[in-house]
Amino acid sequence: MSPSLFSFPNPVNDVAARTVAAGVVAMAVVAVAARQPWLTIPVAYGFVARVLAGPRLSPLGMFATRVVAPRLTAHPRLVPGPPKRFAQAMGAAFSLGALASWLSGETLAAYVLLAILIVPASLEAGLGYCVGCRIFALGVRLGVVPPSVCEECADLWGARAARRRTAG
Repeated sequence: MSPSLFSFPNPVNDVAARTVAAGVVAMAVVAVAARQPWLTIPVAYGFVARVLAGPRLSPLGMFATRVVAPRLTAHPRLVPGPPKRFAQAMGAAFSLGALASWLSGETLAAYVLLAILIVPASLEAGLGYCVGCRIFALGVRLGVVPPSVCEECADLWGARAARRRTAG
């Protein structure tokens, strides 16, 4: 059965996710450093598109999954999808906040929100550390997120997760 247009992949290729994060870092850094707040539009669009449909509606997501990731590794490192979707939703919140700030004339606020967004995106791109995934796992542990949403996520820091990290 093929996935519907508005579904998120599970599992997710971590190499593709890190490539997308690198693209977000690049666009956000250019937006802030070159004082080009209009770049918030493609950043925000990309996050919203990826939350709604995974990489299917995101040019950066498609480039990462179809072009970059297959060339970087023959064996994808698969990770659970629900935490990655949550991380994308967090990025959407920050980038939409930046977009709304810029559109309302608060350019400094837009740059601050983009600068904040650069931090977790850089951690994901450079170190493979997904801040949103860790918050999602904490939500599972605290009972805010039902474990049935992602059984594997309840163990992101445990023994199974360590075996997954070293198996790829």
